[in-house]
Amino acid sequence: MPVLDDLELVRLGLLAPDDVALPAGPVTVVDAEGVPVAKVAEDGALTWLSARSSRPFERWHLDDAGVELPAALVDDPAALAEIPDSTRTLVALASVDGDDNQRDLDLVRAVRRAADEGGYVLRIGPVGLAAADRERRIEQLRTALAGDHGTVHDLTGRGEPRAHQGQGQGVVVLLSGLSGSGKSTLARALRDRLVEDEGRAVSLLDGDVVRRHLSAGLGFSPEDRETNIRRIGWVAAEIARHGGIAIASPIAPFQRTRDDVRAMVEGRGGRLVLVHVATPLAECERRDRKGLYARARAGEIPDFTGISSPYEVPTDATLTLDTTGQDVDPLVDQILAALELPAITD
Repeated sequence: MPVLDDLELVRLGLLAPDDVALPAGPVTVVDAEGVPVAKVAEDGALTWLSARSSRPFERWHLDDAGVELPAALVDDPAALAEIPDSTRTLVALASVDGDDNQRDLDLVRAVRRAADEGGYVLRIGPVGLAAADRERRIEQLRTALAGDHGTVHDLTGRGEPRAHQGQGQGVVVLLSGLSGSGKSTLARALRDRLVEDEGRAVSLLDGDVVRRHLSAGLGFSPEDRETNIRRIGWVAAEIARHGGIAIASPIAPFQRTRDDVRAMVEGRGGRLVLVHVATPLAECERRDRKGLYARARAGEIPDFTGISSPYEVPTDATLTLDTTGQDVDPLVDQILAALELPAITD
């Protein structure tokens, strides 16, 4: 939560209020649990209401006591091999509030181990990977912590972008395409192969089951359909957050909704494999045993994708498959290759 992180640095006197992009007032800023933290007046004046709710690693966060100097700012485990000899405090630059910050949490765990092993003091500075204008924010924090005569080593930028390492990176396979394109058939076949041949634990988010249990009460308006996709994306992202594999096969016709799902998955440290099942409309209609396309063409079903509502072709698909005249197994082979799953070892 970049706004909350910035406000925390302001409260500690490590940032000036003018350095923070405050939301336009009057507004009350709440934390991840809905607790009011600060109030921003119409003129931008700040009023502190309460402390943030408890977070992971709470006792190591920066506080009014400051840090023991010399200190070192760290934003990647690779920097832990370069700690200067005089260092007394390691400051992990990470945001650990909320559920979409697994890479930041991984960093804190690594820095904590280094602090325990090397006898350093651990502190956490709330400047996460998602922080806006991050390089400037890091320099502001370094200057504030150092004061007039102290030393704060900047060890940031030493590593490559990190993936979540906690339990192995989770994966979400999102198969998107027209009704009748073969998405569900591919999803079930992929699930079976992963379970039978690969020995994987897999969650299949079947559209009908999701509609019954997760999205009961939603209709089929464009708005409700997008809400349904986002709910699927959230559940899939949670599965990936814990190192699991989720497979979902909704139509997901709109790029913005697919982008939202990608952001949820990748924000939680997972990887999204987007498969565009690009079976042509004519073939999808030919397969339609329920007569949905005919009813849509007759005007009986509004907002039907491919007929009266558009399908926006993905611009970022990992894989594009046309199931016309194809056996399922070779197509599943292509998806498995795209997954690039590490081998399971005993």
